[in-house]
Amino acid sequence: MTKHIYIYSPSGAVRDRAAFRRGIARLKTLGHEVEVDAAALASHLRFAGDDDTRLAAIHRAAASGADVALITRGGYGLTRLLAHIHYKVLGKAIDQGTQFVGMSDFTALQLAVLARTGQVTWAGPALCEGFGVSDQADAADGHGAGARERHGPDEIMEACFDDMITGQGEGTGWRQSREAPQNPAASIASGARPGVSFTMKHSTLWGGNLAVLCSLVGTPFLPQIKGGILFLEDVAEHPYRIERMLTQLLHAGILGAQKAIVLGQFTQYKLGSHDKGFKLATVVNWLRGQVKAPVLTNLPFGHVPTKVLLPVGAQVDLAVEGRDAFLLWGHRH
Repeated sequence: MTKHIYIYSPSGAVRDRAAFRRGIARLKTLGHEVEVDAAALASHLRFAGDDDTRLAAIHRAAASGADVALITRGGYGLTRLLAHIHYKVLGKAIDQGTQFVGMSDFTALQLAVLARTGQVTWAGPALCEGFGVSDQADAADGHGAGARERHGPDEIMEACFDDMITGQGEGTGWRQSREAPQNPAASIASGARPGVSFTMKHSTLWGGNLAVLCSLVGTPFLPQIKGGILFLEDVAEHPYRIERMLTQLLHAGILGAQKAIVLGQFTQYKLGSHDKGFKLATVVNWLRGQVKAPVLTNLPFGHVPTKVLLPVGAQVDLAVEGRDAFLLWGHRH
């Protein structure tokens, strides 16, 4: 089914022009009509144009009438613009059927839209890192995963994107890491025991990039969600920095207000001799001792090829049975 996809750059400048071209070609191969914003390849310092240029690009994306407004890449820059965005314009575009999709720095715009309008956007791929990848072998990542062959865009990511764009997506499921059994406090809070199924109904799904979310604490652009399901991911952040950011959310009362915390992929960091066994699993275990809500792991979302798309701001159900977890939003349709 042909859809109109609008490509724009609200954050960092596109440095990999080849990936940009491959991404557009891939979307066209999938049968979509692709419209590229006039400033998509603009460059100013590290940004895709100065603040006014990127702000205008966001508003053009909202006015495009496209089925999907897809960012070229993340990076940094959206927090500079949040006070100047016309949220009613974006809300109207969403009402009329435009799905805003992105990740990483895009978390800032997603959470601001949710805080200001209550509208749903989608955490998902960017053009270059999602659809513009080439056939290659990945080097080993920062925490032990070996090299593997990649053959263009990830099939699961593309299937999830197709489900989103056609309105067929009903949810996602995954298997948690082996260290995932809930601590006793979390099991009591959720009404379950380790290894026993439990379900949470109609909770707001929200979150995204951990560092970007933390940058919004204390601002009017962070939605005040209580009883939600908070998902988090990050890239190139050492476990101790991840714990430090989680501590900020804990002290701000944000973590304690959630029904569940779902950890996605935390990648591209390197442990050192100074760590002495302090690793990501250490942070997960620490977090489980700080909150009563269940802490789930290994959500297939983050700065990784294989990622699902998630409706930020939607009412979802969370179902867990042992290590198997499911987020369901089919009742949105």
